[in-house]
Amino acid sequence: GRARSDPRGCAGPGPASERPPRAFPKGFSSTFTGERRPKGDRIFEALGATDELSSAIGLAGEFSSEEGHAFVEQLHQWGPGDNPHPVQCMLQDVGSNVATPLSSAREAHLKRTSFSEKPVLELEQWIDSYSEQLPPLRAFILPSGGKSSAALHLSRAVCRRAERCVVPLVQAGEVDPNVAKYLNRLSDYLFVLARYAAIKEGKEEKIYRKPEL
Repeated sequence: GRARSDPRGCAGPGPASERPPRAFPKGFSSTFTGERRPKGDRIFEALGATDELSSAIGLAGEFSSEEGHAFVEQLHQWGPGDNPHPVQCMLQDVGSNVATPLSSAREAHLKRTSFSEKPVLELEQWIDSYSEQLPPLRAFILPSGGKSSAALHLSRAVCRRAERCVVPLVQAGEVDPNVAKYLNRLSDYLFVLARYAAIKEGKEEKIYRKPEL
C-alpha cells in the first residue's frame, strides 16, 4: 500500500512510522522487513544517529525561524507543494531505507523505501546558491556566529556521524548508496547554511588561532 502522510505534512515511510516498534526481550528489535537483530546492530546505530540529526535540525530550524530566515522552508515542510524535498522529511526516508536491509527485503519493501538521487542533486543546487553569497573561506571556522549558526554547526557534526554509521552499511550492500550521498551533501549544506545565517544576522564567525606556546 501507499505510505501515509503524517500530521507534520511529511510522507511517512510506511508501517515503521505508523505504529511503535515491537519490543523484543534480551535486547533485540525488529527492522522494517521483520528481521530481528540485536539493538547494538549497525542498523539501529544508524537509525539512532539519523533520528538525532533530525532533532538537531529541528532545533536549528526553530532558532533560524525566530530570526526570519527563509531557508527554514528547506528544513521543514510548511505545506503541500512548497518544497519537494524538505530535509527533515527526507531524513524520515533515510531512516526508512536504513531500516530495510537489502539482504532481507522483498520487492514490496524496496518499492516503499527506495531513495532516489533527486534530493541529492537538489542539495547540491542549494549549496551552490548559498556559497555564491559567502566570502571566501580563509581560516578554520569554529562553531559560533549566533544561535542559528551554532545550532546548524551542531547539526552538521551530527550529520557527519550519521554518515559514518551509514557508510559501512552501504559497503555491506544493506543500504542504498544514495542515502550515504545524501548525508554527505547534507553536511556540506548545513556548513554553508551556518555561515550564511551568521552573515545575515551580522554575527561574528570565530576562527581558529593557533595558541602561542
